[in-house]
Amino acid sequence: MSVPTPSPGAQAEAIFQQALERLVPEERTAFVAAACAGDAALHAAVEGRLRDYAERCLRDQTVAGPVTAKAGLGEGPGRVIGRYKRVEKIGEGGRGIVFRAEQTEPVQRMVALKIVRLGMDTEEVVARFEAERQALALMAHPHIAQVLDAGATPAGRPFFVMELVRGEPVTKFCDDHRLG
Repeated sequence: MSVPTPSPGAQAEAIFQQALERLVPEERTAFVAAACAGDAALHAAVEGRLRDYAERCLRDQTVAGPVTAKAGLGEGPGRVIGRYKRVEKIGEGGRGIVFRAEQTEPVQRMVALKIVRLGMDTEEVVARFEAERQALALMAHPHIAQVLDAGATPAGRPFFVMELVRGEPVTKFCDDHRLG
């Protein structure tokens, strides 16, 4: 008795689900290539699912309402999370604060560290933050900063680390060029 071969859709779904478990883009890309074993149609189907998933994660995020609490104790520069020392705050949004941080091991480099705001670590906000982290980790594009690491603070607040991209904020660029 022979074992039935899974349909192409089922194969693509299985590879897609396993690819989601790999946060490092290079590992995910290599996994998908190996799992598809030269089948161009299967590879395209899996990549399409990954792209759709990333777009859906970003689209489904809503901006949290205004946050009135200022950064509290332990939020500022000089504080250490694992192997990352916060150097300066470089941005903030409704749910998170972004710091320029120094990675101390296994290599020394400057990175961007995004952490859920103090007091915003509700189940809903953490779920949205996780969706953002996963969506960004799935994207492999020269114009999108790569996710390098992720974790949680000792207090349980999630964070992720991305390559640090120097430049002006997109909002300033839009204002300077009178973009909508």
